[in-house]
Amino acid sequence: MESSHVNALQSKHAGIDARIREEESRPAPDTATIQALKKQKLRLKEELEMQ
Repeated sequence: MESSHVNALQSKHAGIDARIREEESRPAPDTATIQALKKQKLRLKEELEMQ
């Protein structure tokens, strides 16, 4: 059960990472969006480290 939770967190982490790269590649990236995504990514990373 815990393994599926870890897999879900890793999947979300990868998805957020892709969204950050996508936003950064835009001609005029939205820095507020990037900051929010990075905060989400950090929270997921911290949760993964606790597993």
